[in-house]
Amino acid sequence: MPFGKYITVILATAIKFFNGPIAGLLLNLSWFETAVCSIIGMMGMVVLVSFLGRELQGLIRKYRKTKPKLFSKRSRFAVKIWKKLGIWGIACFTPLFFTPIGGTLLALSFKVPIPKILMAMLTFAVFWGFLFSFLIFQMSALRQFFQ
Repeated sequence: MPFGKYITVILATAIKFFNGPIAGLLLNLSWFETAVCSIIGMMGMVVLVSFLGRELQGLIRKYRKTKPKLFSKRSRFAVKIWKKLGIWGIACFTPLFFTPIGGTLLALSFKVPIPKILMAMLTFAVFWGFLFSFLIFQMSALRQFFQ
């Protein structure tokens, strides 16, 4: 069993979701193994941040040198998603625009209960994990076909 490869994909996904499927392709895992490791990586980080998020937010506030902008493009985008789609929108866009860490902290900042965060994030981790992995592996096969 290639546990080192699995751990690499899990860690890559935990930091930035899209990195996991790319790492799985580069490490010669199957698209299914890559998808499962991507889901585990995202959800591992979501669980960790969900339970340590308040402390993490406090640490960031404590050591931040400058006061964050109240209205940035990113914060406006997040509020727009929140107002239109709620936690399901935040969870859906976490792999695309936010990181697993950022999306979870965002959900916590909107005072979403942890069980709802976990359910929504798991739903979209499964969806995007399988979709990204499948598409990346298909693009790779297509590239090889034309070479």
